[in-house]
Amino acid sequence: MSFPAILPAIASPAAGPAAVDDALYRRMVGGALELLDEGVTVFDAGLRLVAWNGRFAELLDYPAELLAAGTPYERFVRHNAARGEYGAMDAAGIETEVAARMAAARSFHPHRTRWVRPGGRVLELRGQPLPDEGGFVIFYSDITDLQHRQDEIERHKAELEAHIQRRTAELTAANAELTAAIEKNREITVALRYSEARLRQITDAIPAHIAYVDGSLAYRYANRRYAEWFGWTPARIVGQPVAAVVGPRLFEQVAEPLRRALSGEEVSYEYTLAGTPASADGGERHARSTLVPDFSPAGEVLGCFVHGVDITEQHRTRSAFAQAQKMEAVGQLTGGLAHDFNNMLTVVAGNLNELRGLRADDTVVAEYVEPALLAAGRGAALIRRLLAFARQQPLSPRAVAAGALIHGLTRLLRRSLPENIAILTTAGDPEPVALADPHQLESALLNLALNARDAMPNGGELRIAAGIETLTPAVAADLELASGDYVQISVADNGQGMDGSTLARAFEPFFTTKKANGGSGLGLAMVYGFVKQSGGGVRIRSRQACGTTVALLLPCAEGGDGAADEGLATAGDPARWLQGRMVLLAEDDAEVRRVVRQQLAALGCAVLEAESGDEAADLLETIPAIALLVSDVVMPGSLDGHALARFARGFRPGLPVILMSGYTDAAGSIGDDLAPPLLPKPFTREGLYAALARIAPAMPAGDGDGA
Repeated sequence: MSFPAILPAIASPAAGPAAVDDALYRRMVGGALELLDEGVTVFDAGLRLVAWNGRFAELLDYPAELLAAGTPYERFVRHNAARGEYGAMDAAGIETEVAARMAAARSFHPHRTRWVRPGGRVLELRGQPLPDEGGFVIFYSDITDLQHRQDEIERHKAELEAHIQRRTAELTAANAELTAAIEKNREITVALRYSEARLRQITDAIPAHIAYVDGSLAYRYANRRYAEWFGWTPARIVGQPVAAVVGPRLFEQVAEPLRRALSGEEVSYEYTLAGTPASADGGERHARSTLVPDFSPAGEVLGCFVHGVDITEQHRTRSAFAQAQKMEAVGQLTGGLAHDFNNMLTVVAGNLNELRGLRADDTVVAEYVEPALLAAGRGAALIRRLLAFARQQPLSPRAVAAGALIHGLTRLLRRSLPENIAILTTAGDPEPVALADPHQLESALLNLALNARDAMPNGGELRIAAGIETLTPAVAADLELASGDYVQISVADNGQGMDGSTLARAFEPFFTTKKANGGSGLGLAMVYGFVKQSGGGVRIRSRQACGTTVALLLPCAEGGDGAADEGLATAGDPARWLQGRMVLLAEDDAEVRRVVRQQLAALGCAVLEAESGDEAADLLETIPAIALLVSDVVMPGSLDGHALARFARGFRPGLPVILMSGYTDAAGSIGDDLAPPLLPKPFTREGLYAALARIAPAMPAGDGDGA
C-alpha cells in the first residue's frame, strides 16, 4: 500500500516561499507513521477515519473495505462486536454494546485500555483527543510478549518457591535420616550432591538472578547469572559478604531491604548498577529484586532467597515514554500560548507602528515608540524560540551542504568570538549533505557556538565538524531514530563542562546556569526541538573541566531533495488594485481586527468586518462586491480560516484569499495547489502589503469601483 493511500486525509502545508511538495510531504509523513512499531489511527470530530498506518491494519486485521478515509468509527465497533471481540452476544447485545462504546467515544476523553483479543493477543490502546480540530488519535501497542514475559516471571517465581519448599522438606528429612542411620550417610550424601548439582543446572538455566544470603549477610549460593551480574563466579561468591560483592554504594541501597527480609518480611525493590561487568558498555543497568525469607521448622529466619530480573529495557522504555509525554504536554501548552501572545503582539506592534507613522516628526514619541517596538520584536522572537522547542515552527527542509554552511558560519563567528578562542572546522569527503531548513540549522549551530564561547571565558578551542554517522539499531533506539546513515554536525569546546545534574537538564526550556539576564534558557531547548522536528536526534557529552560536545544528527538528503520554490513575483503597489474595492476581514479578536482594518483602509479600500467564519461565509454569499478575503485561521464556530477559504474557493473560485495566524502550526492546504499565503502574527503594515502584492496576479481586472 502506498503512503498516499495510507494517509488520504492528511493536509499538505501551505504553499508559499517555503512550500513542501505535496507528494513529498505525504511520503514523509506516511513513511514516518509506517516506521512506528505501534498502530495509529486518527478520527475527526465526526468520528470518521482520517488516517492510519500499516501496523494498525496488521494488528487488528480489519477487512479492506473498512480501511478507507471517512469510515465511521461505529463501523469498526460493530465489526468488532460481530466477530466476538467483546465476547459472545446476540443481536440486541451487539446494539447495546455499540451504543455504549459510541457514547464513550463522543466524550473525547483521554483513555488507556488493555484489550485481550479472542486469539490471545494483548493490545494496549491509548486514546488522546486532538486540540482545536476535534477528533482523537489512538495508538495500538502489541504487549502480548511483555504480558507473557511477566506471566513467565511469576510462574518461575512460584515454581522456585515451590521447589525451595519441597527441597527444604527433603533436606530436613535427609538430616533426620543422617542422625538415625549413620550407615546410610554415604548413599544420602551421594544423592544430595546429585540433587544439588541438578538444582544448580535448573537455576542456572532460569532467566533470573538467584542467590541465597544467610543471617550473617554472606552468600551461601548464587546461580551463574547472579554471580556474573556482579563480576564473580558461582564458586568464588560463596562465603563472601554482600557488601564485598555488590560494592559499598549499592549496599547502602539494599541494606534496609535485607534487614527487613531477615526479620521475616518479603521485600521487593529496584536498583541501578553502574561500573560493573554488567554495565561494561558504559551505560547503567536496572534490576528488580525480591527477597523471600527462609524459615526453619521452628519459625526462625535462617536467611533469605534472592530473585532478581534485569529490567533495563523496561526502564529505558518507561523513561522514554515519560519524556515523550512531557514534551507533548509542553508543546501543546506552547502552541496555545503562541496564538494568544501573537495576537497581543499584533495589536501592540500595529498600534505603535501607526503612531510612529502619524507622528513621524515627533522626537518625543519616537523616543518611547522605538524601545516598545524593539520589545515587541523580542517578544515575537521569544515565541518563535518556544515554538522551535515545541517542534511547531514551520520548516523549509532542503538539501544543505554541511561543509559550505559551516564555512559561511565560521566567517560570522570569527567576527563574534574573542581572539583567544581558536576555531577549527572539518568536513567529510565527500561533503555530507543533510535534509534540513538551512536558516534554522545555521541558527542552531550559532546557538551552540555562543554557548561554547560562554563556557570558555579564558579562551580555548572551538571545533565544528561534519561527517556521516552510521547508527546501529541499539544506538538508534536510544535516540528514537531508525538505524542507518545520518549527517552528524558536532560543536565541541574544551571549556568548563557540565556536571551530571546540569547535563540531565540541559535541554529543558528556561533552564540556565547563566547569571541573571544572561540568557533565556531556550537556546539548547530550541536546538533540540528543531533537530527532532527535522527527523533527527541530539547527543551531548560533557565533563567538568574537560569541555562539552553537542552532536546534531540529521537525515541525509536524497537525490530529489532540493530548495523549495522561493515564491511568486510581486506585482507592485497593492494600493493600485485595491483602491475603491471591498475587502472582507474575518477576525474574532476585536483589537487585532481594528489594527488590520486600519492597515487595509490606508490602501483606499472599503473594509467589511466579520467576527467568525460563519458570519464571513454569510457575507460572501450575499455581497458579490467583495474583491478580497483576509481571514484569521483560528476562529470560533463551525468554520475556521481554512474551512472558510475552502468555502470561498467553492462559492467564488476567483476570489483571492490571505490567511493570518498567531499559531505557526496552522499552515495547511485548502484542497488544491493554490493554497492562500499564510501571514504569521505579529506582522507589520509592510508585511501585510507584501502578502497582498503576492496575490495581485489573482485579482480580477477592473476600474477599482468595487463592482
